[in-house]
Amino acid sequence: MHGSKDRPRLSVYRSLKHVSIQAFDDETARVICSASTLEKDLRTKLKEKTGNCKASALVGQVMGERLKQKGLTSAVFDRNGFRYHGVVKNLAEAVRSQGIQF
Repeated sequence: MHGSKDRPRLSVYRSLKHVSIQAFDDETARVICSASTLEKDLRTKLKEKTGNCKASALVGQVMGERLKQKGLTSAVFDRNGFRYHGVVKNLAEAVRSQGIQF
C-alpha cells in the first residue's frame, strides 16, 4: 500500500488498551494527522476502557473530521495485519461515516 498527499494511507494500530490511527503521505514520509485514545480530550469523553469498539468508533469519527478539515475525501486503509472485525471494523466505518472513501 502506498499513500499520497491527495490519498493518504490510514494506518491502524490497536493494543489491548488503546486504539490509534495515522494518515501518512508516503511520498514525503510525513504524518498528515492522527487520532488516538491516548489523547487527553478523547480519554475524558470515554471515561471507561479505551480499547473497545465504542472507543474505536469515537477515534474514527475524530479522524474523519480531521481529514475533512485538511480537505481530503479519500484514503487507503491499512489495517496492519489486524483482522477486519470488531475494533478495526468499527474504526473504518466511523471514518467512512464522515465522508471519507476507501
